[in-house]
Amino acid sequence: MMRRCWNMLWHPTLVRRLMLAQMLMLTVLWSLAVAYVLFEGSGEGSNVTRSVLRAVISVADNLADQPQRQQQSLQAIDEALRDEFEKGQVQELAPRILVWRDGQLVYKSPDTPSGIRSAGPEQMEIVYIKGQPWRSRSLVEGGTRVTVLELGGPWQFFVTINSRGYYLLPLLISLPFLLLPAWLSIRLAMRPWRKVAQEVAARGPQDLRPLTFKPPHGELAALVDNINALLQRVDASAARERSFIADATHELRTPLAAMRVNVEALQSQAHAPHQQELLDGILNSGNRAARLVGQLLQLTRSEVQAETGRLPLPQALDSLLQDRLAALAGLAQAEGIELELQASVSLSVAGQRESLVSLIDNLVENAIKYSPRGSSVTVSLHAERGQAVLHVADQGPGIPPALYERVFDRFFRAPQQQSQPGSGLGLAIVASVVQQHGGTIQLHRASGGQGLLVEVRLPLAPSV
Repeated sequence: MMRRCWNMLWHPTLVRRLMLAQMLMLTVLWSLAVAYVLFEGSGEGSNVTRSVLRAVISVADNLADQPQRQQQSLQAIDEALRDEFEKGQVQELAPRILVWRDGQLVYKSPDTPSGIRSAGPEQMEIVYIKGQPWRSRSLVEGGTRVTVLELGGPWQFFVTINSRGYYLLPLLISLPFLLLPAWLSIRLAMRPWRKVAQEVAARGPQDLRPLTFKPPHGELAALVDNINALLQRVDASAARERSFIADATHELRTPLAAMRVNVEALQSQAHAPHQQELLDGILNSGNRAARLVGQLLQLTRSEVQAETGRLPLPQALDSLLQDRLAALAGLAQAEGIELELQASVSLSVAGQRESLVSLIDNLVENAIKYSPRGSSVTVSLHAERGQAVLHVADQGPGIPPALYERVFDRFFRAPQQQSQPGSGLGLAIVASVVQQHGGTIQLHRASGGQGLLVEVRLPLAPSV
């Protein structure tokens, strides 16, 4: 659970990217606003109010006849200003005060730079001492003048307002409240995108029809148009490939049949043993090529039937199994294999008869081919949860579980199958037929741990 949550948090998503972009834009706009305030206020603002300056003048006037108490009171006011200002701020930014009475300096804050001249009444001036900007502002009442000095410049002003929470605090308060509205708005805005993604995800590898969802939004409409154009090009390319395979296999059947006739004619005239061996090898190679051509035709027809979308008809699967096992009995007898059918119920599936015949023939022929002489091939049929379950079990070498998925690829043959002639198309044809009929196919070890068990599940035809 923790790992899944971690992956969800750190997996890149477009929604998160848009939310981060919105938060970044808000931060940039707020920073620009603060920068404007810094630019406008760094030369005008002051941290000491006019009332404080009047209080300083009042103390200086009232205690003019008591210099010691005057110094102590002014120093107390200065320290109070520093203590109030230094809460959460930089000490160097604390204001300094200078007090003149009758033209004489009566008080000066510690660490006040020398050479600062008194500014005019009610004026804010920027002066530079050793390259450091200082803001100077004075208030004059009667014969008493008080001047307040503060470090000037935008950076010092920014530190001042940030220490009081004027910069980060609004961001920290507003961003969490903006996250949920931003997430909801982005989710609502991306609903058309999700519809397109769901339609693409629901498509099978053979479904190359254009997408039905037509978004009115310009950006998404361009994407859908490009996807439809790509699907159209892929469909046209696949159609050309299937047409080429179908034409080539049809053309190959005639010369292969002619070669078989000629070789069989030569066998009747050849008397030397080595000549008979050569002709037998040619005949076996021709039979293998003819079988490959037949399988290619079956595969092409299965794909074409899946694309044409012809309405499937109910097919009695138990009767079809009996017919095909009877047709393959001669092959099994020649290989010394016993065929056994276990089908006590009558089951019908909706499908194409030619495709189902191809499915049964390929499964049973493979089982016969790889079973040792004297063994048996068991074919069983039963119903389970609205599906017809077909099992074909042999007693051959089997297939390693790691290759269960690979053997359905075209022209792939497991190492255990190399000892027998074949093209690697049988299970690919079976998988295509199963997919066409909306079923599933799985491979298992046969009972006893020896051999292969092929399980095919097909939806039962609805009862009339």
